[in-house]
Amino acid sequence: MSDSGVVMLVGPDESSRWVFHALDRAVGVRHVIEEQPVPRLQFLRRRAKTLGWRPVAGQILFMVFVVPWLRHEAAARREEIIRTAMLDAAPVPADRLTRVSSVNAAETLDKLRELAPAVVVLNGTRIVAKRVLEALPCPFLNMHAGITPLYRGVHGGYWALAEGRPDACGVTVHLVDPGIDTGGIVAQALIQPESTDNFTTYPVLQVAAGIPLMVEAVRAALDGRVTTIAPPPGESRLWHHPTACQYLAARWQRGVR
Repeated sequence: MSDSGVVMLVGPDESSRWVFHALDRAVGVRHVIEEQPVPRLQFLRRRAKTLGWRPVAGQILFMVFVVPWLRHEAAARREEIIRTAMLDAAPVPADRLTRVSSVNAAETLDKLRELAPAVVVLNGTRIVAKRVLEALPCPFLNMHAGITPLYRGVHGGYWALAEGRPDACGVTVHLVDPGIDTGGIVAQALIQPESTDNFTTYPVLQVAAGIPLMVEAVRAALDGRVTTIAPPPGESRLWHHPTACQYLAARWQRGVR
């Protein structure tokens, strides 16, 4: 086990493994706590309560029929980004992995208190409850796939392009607070998608651009010198998954793939 003071709270996805291996090479990761995904039906019910069933139906159509086509369309480009950025998706070593039902479960709090980290890095989890954030005297850092506060929520890079804002298409490393991507900004970087990129490769570009920012943020946290920067000007907005109609409209009007 690494003797680093870094602990990760992650979801069970590929990007979490990418971030783990990059951080482990750079600063060492002591332990990873991986939560189970929110059950799909539960997730959809919560989303429908917020947005209504009609938009959610459009989102389902997009994910079921459009996204598989986009993955196929950009498969070679995705592998190129992964290879160039040296993103490693190998499993987290079993002796440094604990699986929990949720980042907000009592078992998670118990494990965090046992590990007593100097910094906690999040990736791909549900919203972390205030009681968890306040249970430890250390910073929680997150890499967000968007430029906050303009593009909070999900698919911030895509929405920036869909709105004609390539100047706001990027990634943010921020401190975590009880809000949704509202914590203090530690660092931001822009990405420059190529003509072969699309909805399915923007997040890969964002992780590749965000990992060096996260490494530096973790180093600063370990040294007790995390600082924040002023947010970019503009309205703070929370974004959701696009519907099939929204995606097709943006592709037709702006050529955003």
